[in-house]
Amino acid sequence: MKHLLYILSAVAVLCACSGVTPEWQAATEAQKYYEYLAAGDAVRFLEGKAGSSELPAAYGNQLLKAVEQYQEDIKEKHGGILSVRISENTGNPADTAHAASVVKAFLILCYADSTQEEIVVPMVQVEEGEWRMK
Repeated sequence: MKHLLYILSAVAVLCACSGVTPEWQAATEAQKYYEYLAAGDAVRFLEGKAGSSELPAAYGNQLLKAVEQYQEDIKEKHGGILSVRISENTGNPADTAHAASVVKAFLILCYADSTQEEIVVPMVQVEEGEWRMK
């Protein structure tokens, strides 16, 4: 009977560890948004921002211009973004804030000039399984 309890406990732990964590879900979404940025699609990148659909048109246009300027700065300094990877730091509970469905996604931007930069993207859960940039 004791052995059965140990086996059931081990199975429960394995099942709990095998699921996709909120940090990983958020990082996957952040990666998608930054891939839009790398592809030059500032509009889709901006759609990944929480609350972007409720912004006044004038403010939305200002944000779009800021994102386009950010794209230009990256092209000037690094030749553009070649790829976006999820960092190994993603999912580290010590580096994650769990305040009201907000987590930090860690991404690595790989630039055309062969440099890399790790960035932190605060992500907020807007619906079950749906994450947006804060």
